[in-house]
Amino acid sequence: MGKTTGFLDYARQDAPVRPPLERVKDWEEFHLPLPEAQRIEQGARCMNCGVPFCQAGFVYEGKTFGCPLHNLIPEWNDMIFAGNRAHALSRLLKTNNFPEFTGRVCPAPCEAACVCGMYGDAVSIRENELCIIEEAIETLPLRRPPLWSGKNVAIVGSGPAGLAAADQLNHRGHSVTVLERDARPGGLLTYGIPNMKLPKTIVQRRIDRMTNEGVSFVTNMDAADPAAAQRLLENYDAVILCCGAGRPRPLGLEIPASSGVYYGTEYLKASIERHIFNESPALPTAEGRDVIIVGTGDTASDCLATALREGARSVVQLVRRPEADYLENGSLPLDYAHEEALAVLGTDPRRFSVRPQGLEAGGDGALSAVVTSDGDTLPCQLLIAATGFIGCESSVCQAFGVEAGGVVKTPEGRFATNVEKVFTAGDMRRGQSLVVWAIAEGRAAAAETDAYLTGYTNLVSSL
Repeated sequence: MGKTTGFLDYARQDAPVRPPLERVKDWEEFHLPLPEAQRIEQGARCMNCGVPFCQAGFVYEGKTFGCPLHNLIPEWNDMIFAGNRAHALSRLLKTNNFPEFTGRVCPAPCEAACVCGMYGDAVSIRENELCIIEEAIETLPLRRPPLWSGKNVAIVGSGPAGLAAADQLNHRGHSVTVLERDARPGGLLTYGIPNMKLPKTIVQRRIDRMTNEGVSFVTNMDAADPAAAQRLLENYDAVILCCGAGRPRPLGLEIPASSGVYYGTEYLKASIERHIFNESPALPTAEGRDVIIVGTGDTASDCLATALREGARSVVQLVRRPEADYLENGSLPLDYAHEEALAVLGTDPRRFSVRPQGLEAGGDGALSAVVTSDGDTLPCQLLIAATGFIGCESSVCQAFGVEAGGVVKTPEGRFATNVEKVFTAGDMRRGQSLVVWAIAEGRAAAAETDAYLTGYTNLVSSL
């Protein structure tokens, strides 16, 4: 490393953010870039540890430690300090197809595994990664295949797993078509993550780049139609299913059709359609309503931040588990959404060890209140269930004839399904997970598919 004492000389400094009361007034990205001199110092903090666990990417007791993509983190941190951004970029892109996504929305398991963080603050790995790609991407040359293989691949689903598989196979010279049932490609990157965390211009920028490099995108195409699935099997040399694990966990209440109860992903998608794409979805806005969010985690926080921006009259978040489960060093950490809630509402909206027990409706049948397990009744016209997911939807699996339970079944460590030339990747195979795991899955599935098509592969699998 160029600065072996950097972790002693410089304190961690995170990128600045816009003040909560300012950023809740719009849908723009709220993180701001760190000045160049300070970013160099943050690269210098990487400490040349003997074993860089940050790039190990393993699961222990259900938690991910280190980068699942095995990013060459110490190498590009050193290049940030050395001022050699071109080499930093080359090392970053060697393992990560979309650092502009992971640099914004990944919870950074690499930092949880950082040796520097054992006795102090971890290196700001995620922000360093984002700095490298954002400085270079506008002038980055396109990578068009010099030669086409004559093989064609259909990828069903355009989320991070599908995009990663498409990017890899396109660079190998296969003709790749990505099919998406929604009006725009990107999957959860487009419809499941609010614009202030991941601007849709950033997603479209990557889609445009992939299109210019040779990937074809077809939208409004539902492969759950058996006839459509059959055409794909007949017309393509391989098919990769990357449809996610979007089947939500039921709330456990009797819910009338007109009750005003929606799942978190439904609500986020409608909000993005309304506020970013200027469409008119059927789901209501939170404006002027008393909102209750059930659940915790990223989706719940994103729903909270979205409801605040939409002008909710009040927001309460019901969390099933006790507060003690979430304490860090005796205090309750605040993510971006809870910082905003404190600024707007004057209080933390979370109530722990509480769950909804029943619903009340007005004379018109619309939701009017929620009865909690504590016995109190909270006014509510919009109840959002952000309670997680139980697996992939069965319709696509049935259309292609692949075996599935909660997820599609594949041999251990493999991506081939029980149907000849049909592969799968991402949350559809793994279950609900992180964007970075989805990218790793897409890369690994691409390598296996490439070997199936050509008899060998030189694509590197992250798994």
